[in-house]
Amino acid sequence: MIPLNEISLGALPGMQMQDLLDWLLQVLVMNLRAGAFLLSAPFFGSRMLPLQIRIILSFALGAFVMSQVEAPTMAVLTSFQVIPLILQELAIGLCVGLTFTILFASAGLAGEKIASSSGLSFSMQVDPSGSGQTPVVSQILTLFLLVIFFSINGHLLVFALILESYTVVPIGAPLVLDGMIQAGIDAAGLMFDFASSMMLPIVAVLLIINLAIGIITKSAPQLNLFSFGFPITIFSVFVLLTLSITPFAWAFSDLTNAIVDFLRTLIEGMQNG
Repeated sequence: MIPLNEISLGALPGMQMQDLLDWLLQVLVMNLRAGAFLLSAPFFGSRMLPLQIRIILSFALGAFVMSQVEAPTMAVLTSFQVIPLILQELAIGLCVGLTFTILFASAGLAGEKIASSSGLSFSMQVDPSGSGQTPVVSQILTLFLLVIFFSINGHLLVFALILESYTVVPIGAPLVLDGMIQAGIDAAGLMFDFASSMMLPIVAVLLIINLAIGIITKSAPQLNLFSFGFPITIFSVFVLLTLSITPFAWAFSDLTNAIVDFLRTLIEGMQNG
């Protein structure tokens, strides 16, 4: 009778059962960084993308990384050294993914401020990515950013950075933790910077319109503010959003390039720890 550990699989010629288990363990370890990134990144970690697709994509990235990067030896994976290695890989993936999410939230923040300034904040919609309720204007700008992001192949650039990170920061290499913490703070500042630059033109025009409405209602008190000013404000914000489609497209394109550059700087700053 042939021992079980000597039985070869038909799908993988020459690979024994023990070799298959070792290979699966290496794939799981190589998959930790990409999986943590996909879990915390916008769109890829949201409910808009089915869980099965995320799992398949994560394992596909891990299998591809194994063909490009040398995996840790089984002596390391079967010892206590694997615990800090796993925590480090999860920290890298979560740091890059959460930083990506912070920067990607610029469109949603700009939409919320535009909605609150125009009186559209009462119009709420369920956010499929966060399971909460956000203004419709915020949802529109977020979806618009997604369209621009995928149309200029931003997702491919981000995946390329994740694959490049295995070369820049090999598995088990020391990290610069201070740079990872500072990256989150810098990402928050950049998020407010982009959100302010996108919302300020529309908010400034709405302020001028509200000042004009206030002067008109002061000079003609018989004009009700809610029956006269509110419809004008709503109509004005719709016109402003329509006229701002092209500027928003260029702003989102610049935001995508800034996200890629920021993530590249973050990954390069993790090395030489």
